Amino acid sequence: MTVVKTRSPRRLLRHLTGIGLAAGVALAAFAQPAPQPKLPTVALGAGMHNIVAEVASTPAQRQIGMMMRTEMGTNEGMLFVFEQPEVQCFWMRNTLLPLSIAFIGDDGRVVNLAEMQPRSDDSHCSVKPVRYVLEMNRGWFAKRGVKAGDKLRGTPFGG
Repeated sequence: MTVVKTRSPRRLLRHLTGIGLAAGVALAAFAQPAPQPKLPTVALGAGMHNIVAEVASTPAQRQIGMMMRTEMGTNEGMLFVFEQPEVQCFWMRNTLLPLSIAFIGDDGRVVNLAEMQPRSDDSHCSVKPVRYVLEMNRGWFAKRGVKAGDKLRGTPFGG
């Protein structure tokens, strides 16, 4: 003998609404941007400090950047490479890590630095046109005494 439970229309509506909400939450979670797979790296130097920076050189790579990443090594970063010098602006809407950012000229000189808060829409811009932007863990530049005017080393900067 099979027993079939009937539900009142109100109870059935609540049940279906609950299923719909659960599906909506699952779809929203699925729609969140995923972290970018690790990118090729380049060795950079700041004084006596070595940096291993992933290189984001395509528009898609630059758009995703460090979004949704939950960790980054002490001397690791991401170097954003643009086709031509322009005033570059960055924000942190889907970035979970607090970061420091250096805007860098073609010769490797740091133009200006900024500290960025996770999940913020605040813009941080270069004070003049640059082709390179380096993101590191928050405080990395300050802890190592790197400031505007200092020169970074590495193949992107000619040596």
